[in-house]
Amino acid sequence: MLNRSLMLKFWLLVIVIAKSLPMNSPAYGEVIQRIPQQVIPRIPQQVIQTNPHQPESFQERIRQQQEDQTQQTQEQFEETWLRLHFQQPQQQQQQLRIQQQEFSRQREELRRQQQLRLQQQETRLQQQEFTRQQQLRIQQQQLRQDQELRQQQELRLEQQRRQQELRQQNENL
Repeated sequence: MLNRSLMLKFWLLVIVIAKSLPMNSPAYGEVIQRIPQQVIPRIPQQVIQTNPHQPESFQERIRQQQEDQTQQTQEQFEETWLRLHFQQPQQQQQQLRIQQQEFSRQREELRRQQQLRLQQQETRLQQQEFTRQQQLRIQQQQLRQDQELRQQQELRLEQQRRQQELRQQNENL
C-alpha cells in the first residue's frame, strides 16, 4: 500500500515537472516519455504550429515521432503496471507459501519432539516398573531365605531340645 502511494506521488511530481517545462525543450520530451498513460488519461499531443518555411513532410515526421514516443511510453507503463500488479502479488503469495511451509516444518518438528518426549517418558516408566519388579523379587527372595533360615533354626532348636530331653531321661534312669 505504501509502495503504491509512493509511486502515485512520484508520477504526480513527474507530471508537475513536465507541465512546468516549455514544450519545445528536449527535457520535456524525456519527462513526457516516462509518464504512463494510466496516470494521465491522455497526454495531449504537442501542438505543432505550421511554419510556412518548413516543408509539410518535416511536420509530419515530428508528429509521427511524437506518436511513436507516446506509444512507447504507453507500452512501458503497461509493462511496469503489469509487473507491479501481478508480479508483486505473486511474490507475496510465494513468500506466504514459504512462510506456511516454514510454519508447517516447525509444527512437524514440534510434534516430532513431543513424540520423542513421550517415548522417553514411556521408556522411563518402563524402566521404573522393571526396577520395582526386580526389587519386589529381591524382597520376596530375601523373605523366603529368611523363612527358610528361621525354619532351620527352629528345627535345630527342636532337635536340641529333644536331645536334651532324651539325655535327661537317660540320666534319670
